[in-house]
Amino acid sequence: MTRDTIGLAQARRIALAAQGFGTRPRPEGAEPTRQHIVRVLQRLGAFQIDSVNVVTRAHYMPAFSRLGPYPAQLVDASLSRKPRRAFEYWAHEASLLPAEVHPLLRWRMEEGRAGRGIYKGLATFGREMRDFIDQVLAEVERNGPLTAAAIEGHRGASGWWQWSEAKRALEWLFWAGLVTTHSRGPNFERLYDIPDRVMPREILALPTPEPREAKRGLIERAARALGIATRSDLRDYFRLRPDDAYPRIEELVEDGTLFPVRVEGWSQTAYLHREARTPRKVRAAALLAPFDPLIWERSRVERLFDFRYRLGIYTPVHNRVHGYYVFPFLLDDQLVARVDLKADRKVGVLRVLSAHPEDDAPDETPARLAAELGRMAAWLGLERAEMSGRDCPFAQRLARALEDAPEVNPRYVTKDDKVTS
Repeated sequence: MTRDTIGLAQARRIALAAQGFGTRPRPEGAEPTRQHIVRVLQRLGAFQIDSVNVVTRAHYMPAFSRLGPYPAQLVDASLSRKPRRAFEYWAHEASLLPAEVHPLLRWRMEEGRAGRGIYKGLATFGREMRDFIDQVLAEVERNGPLTAAAIEGHRGASGWWQWSEAKRALEWLFWAGLVTTHSRGPNFERLYDIPDRVMPREILALPTPEPREAKRGLIERAARALGIATRSDLRDYFRLRPDDAYPRIEELVEDGTLFPVRVEGWSQTAYLHREARTPRKVRAAALLAPFDPLIWERSRVERLFDFRYRLGIYTPVHNRVHGYYVFPFLLDDQLVARVDLKADRKVGVLRVLSAHPEDDAPDETPARLAAELGRMAAWLGLERAEMSGRDCPFAQRLARALEDAPEVNPRYVTKDDKVTS
């Protein structure tokens, strides 16, 4: 039974507050630290990892959208510096996760070892090539951390190892939790090692919950990160199966963690986390990467913001509407525009290839967007943001705002795909 009805604008503010928008993340003027990054990661539950580097790697963006400019090696440090505060695993796709989530995903690792809940081709490979996989694991145990390329050409008992087979073996071991990411190389390649040499001892020593308890824990974390969400939103956050997720949601309702509510305009029941805040206003300005947790579930974006969003990299050129790598622009509690961006590192320019406003975008949108583009350029170590396409009045206004903006002073320098101080 639902408790009450929540207006759509209120639901948006709840969702934005849960995702860390509209709050002051640190004292005015204070430099961001690794702890600030970890807090953002813990609040969101996951940074999705993607290899596309048109602007910057996807897992660096959520912290920028919420904290502003920061040295991106702080994200790397959460993975590699002791005490290790994060690890990589399959959650919402490949993800960077808080270290304390590790016990909640051990059931997925166990399923991987048994050939369940794993990509069909990789499961088949695991059954047919287990002896070979064991050889690869032994090599990592002896000589890790190793990249797949480092194993290429190594002579195992079955002959010369092929890169494709070694990589598939490592990915099977990664899914099964028998190896993990030690760090990333200069070309973003994984270095694999065994968990005992990578994960903090206190994390590995935590008891492994029963799968039912672990899945309930994941749903609770998803609900906390989303603030207000439908069953499908909660299930999708950590890619749980419906029969695993939905009974756990009902259990969280029974113990008072979640409250069923109606949201104006939504056909499905929503669930409000008991600790969700409902701010009267949300003051924010943020460019959102395509894989940001606020927008990675496209149907939820439409329900919350009346904003239809599709990623052009998966769309044939002739079918793209807004561009290749498009960033929605959050202004206060609305998505008001979108820009197709590319970091032209050779000439030090953040190129705005196209810009499109929403119908109800306020008059201040070009100026606020230009300021945020300037901040992004500075964060990336680029000299300026520049409008390339001017095929509509909004793009022309944005171009003038960028031209009138103060000169950008890069705070960090781009090197080897990463932002370093």
